[in-house]
Amino acid sequence: MEKLTIDNYLDRHYIHRSNWLRAAVLGANDGIISVSSLAIGVAAASATREPIVLATVAGLVAGALSMAAGEYVSVSSQTDIEQADIEREKQELEDMPEEELNILAQIYEKRGLKKTTAMQVAKELTEADALGAHIRDELGINEISQANPIQAALASGAAFTVGGVLPLIVVLLAPFAGMEYWLYVFTILFLIILGATAAKTGGSGILKAIIRITIWGTIAMGLSALVGYLFGVNV
Repeated sequence: MEKLTIDNYLDRHYIHRSNWLRAAVLGANDGIISVSSLAIGVAAASATREPIVLATVAGLVAGALSMAAGEYVSVSSQTDIEQADIEREKQELEDMPEEELNILAQIYEKRGLKKTTAMQVAKELTEADALGAHIRDELGINEISQANPIQAALASGAAFTVGGVLPLIVVLLAPFAGMEYWLYVFTILFLIILGATAAKTGGSGILKAIIRITIWGTIAMGLSALVGYLFGVNV
């Protein structure tokens, strides 16, 4: 039997996948729903296939670039805040080490350690890696919570593209008559597959993920179709 270590113990859990999984699922989900909703809205107002294809391709390209850029800016802002806090913590450790030690001990005491034990733990961690202890336990920043802006942007953009290509294929291959219904059926199928895959990868409940993603996808496409019918000009 393999000896249990901290590394293979953590491999049994899924939280270390949360950053890239969140970006990938968000991107793919947005790609499927956004492009499908756009195609359905145009299909409801169009008498030919060409405007639907044009709108779908435009939505796919613009959405992928927007998703990547938005994710990069968002994660970069988070990273900047974290780095500023780390620099501030460095300075505080230099200026008031005793106060920082007491703060660390109070944190451990609030978590359930006795006062003397909390102080002993704080001292030992401070001797080993003072900044690391404060970053982790005072600021709440760790390797799992930290995200890479480039990685997040690429994951979101690529996932959006993959998700958006699926309704584009439907637009190109499905019969023009009843295009909205073909798009809806296949989009729901794509969303179910995405929800099940994401839930399995993240170790969460599959049924709950499928229901959630299907409901919101249906609402988005239904409203888009309604707009198309209301403002349709038969282009």
